[in-house]
Amino acid sequence: MKKRPCGLAAVATVAMVLMVTAGIYAATAPDEIKMESPYEHKRSIAIFTHKKHVQDYKIACGDCHHDEQGKPLNDLKDGDSVRKCFECHNKPGELKGKAAKGMSGKALRAYHANAVHDNCVDCHKAYNKENKQDQTKAAPSKCNECHPKPKHKKK
Repeated sequence: MKKRPCGLAAVATVAMVLMVTAGIYAATAPDEIKMESPYEHKRSIAIFTHKKHVQDYKIACGDCHHDEQGKPLNDLKDGDSVRKCFECHNKPGELKGKAAKGMSGKALRAYHANAVHDNCVDCHKAYNKENKQDQTKAAPSKCNECHPKPKHKKK
């Protein structure tokens, strides 16, 4: 029986460790997420500060991420694969006013912007109500606070 060189086993082990490490690193949630979707927006795209929400505000994964039944995904860990909002809430834009009258919350949340706004704005309003004594730390709850007007370059 031939003995295989130890060097080959060591190289294979190092290669596997690097691939696993690269895979974990690649799946780590970015510090900020540009809330883009494949349709035209009327306002600027909001930037979600993922790292700040998780580390500074102690927001649990299940507060934003949920399964098909709307149940919170509380067991997520950094590096776990998650679906983008638009994969399920895939009707473009937002439905409100007369067009939304009489529709259930579930039907309205099929529209991407309705789902994102319900999730973010409702959380921000609840936080502000709970912390009303300190308005210096108020979470944004008005359109232009998350969707600032683009800065135009002077000619």
